[in-house]
Amino acid sequence: MKKQTILLVEDNEKLSDGNRRVLEAEGYGVLTALTIAEARERLSNFTPDIILLDIGLPDGNGLDFLKEFRQKSGIPVLMLTGYSETADIVKGFKGGCDDYLTKPYTFAELLVRLQRLLKNAERVPETVSRGLLTLRLASREAFVGSDKLDLTPKDYALLQFFVQNEGRIMQMAYIYETVWGQPMAGDSQAISSAVSRLRKKLKGCGYTISAEYGTGYCFEPGEP
Repeated sequence: MKKQTILLVEDNEKLSDGNRRVLEAEGYGVLTALTIAEARERLSNFTPDIILLDIGLPDGNGLDFLKEFRQKSGIPVLMLTGYSETADIVKGFKGGCDDYLTKPYTFAELLVRLQRLLKNAERVPETVSRGLLTLRLASREAFVGSDKLDLTPKDYALLQFFVQNEGRIMQMAYIYETVWGQPMAGDSQAISSAVSRLRKKLKGCGYTISAEYGTGYCFEPGEP
């Protein structure tokens, strides 16, 4: 069986070393990073099965790094942090984390949460297809037939959102809050522009994004 690997991003060297030793004793491979810069470097050469991420890091905020990373990959992220206020936890989940564990925590709870996330990740398919459209979830790439679509991270996130909600009329405010991560505040132009770009790129795949005027959009079989 392939050894599952963890990227541990934690600037407290004593805590990082303690977590690493416990995780390795459980059979995991562990790579550590003390800063966001080191985490970026590790990820440029290594694809972990899960990331354990602190918020307060010497060269930046872990939540900002999470949002940046989440635009590129669907690898599970478990926040391990001393930021325990409800507002901080909400920011973590809105930013794209899969679970949030506050310090101090026990190794037993860390291992249970880690195992749950890894087990859930095993159930996620590598690809999702609709007609001739294929999404590669881990690499966040989309194809129509064999042609790779040129998508911005936000365009891909919006397309995946629509595919996951096929056949449902999605209100514009909900789309914006989910994909953009903030209230729409009455400005729907960003969604309209992104949908227009996606429609052109989905041509020939057998699916389109239909406008439900005054309500929102629906991803369904058809042509633009």
